[in-house]
Amino acid sequence: MARIKGGLNAKKKHNRVLKLAKGYRGARSKQYRIAKQSVMRALATSYSGRKERKRQFRRLWIARINAAARMNGLSYSKFMYGLKLAEVELNRKVLADMAVNDPEGFTTLAELAKSKIA
Repeated sequence: MARIKGGLNAKKKHNRVLKLAKGYRGARSKQYRIAKQSVMRALATSYSGRKERKRQFRRLWIARINAAARMNGLSYSKFMYGLKLAEVELNRKVLADMAVNDPEGFTTLAELAKSKIA
């Protein structure tokens, strides 16, 4: 039997990688070997970046809650502890949104937390 060359499959594989590398500068978007390295690194970084984004948002929410709690005379940890004692089950995302957009509602929560701690 005659040998079948893999030219078509190799071309498809190269084009797949070069398509992912579209927009990269210089040889990173033109040469397969260099583009492959850049794409592999970009995919690995994007995976870890999705995990990092969640951490960054949690940090932002905590900073916002802390600022609003301190305006009401509580630290972040005491505020959260008071809410836990009061059995208020709101997550940090909602609390941070309240701190920014609904200061009156956040103040009532802070008063509730204060009363439960004392």
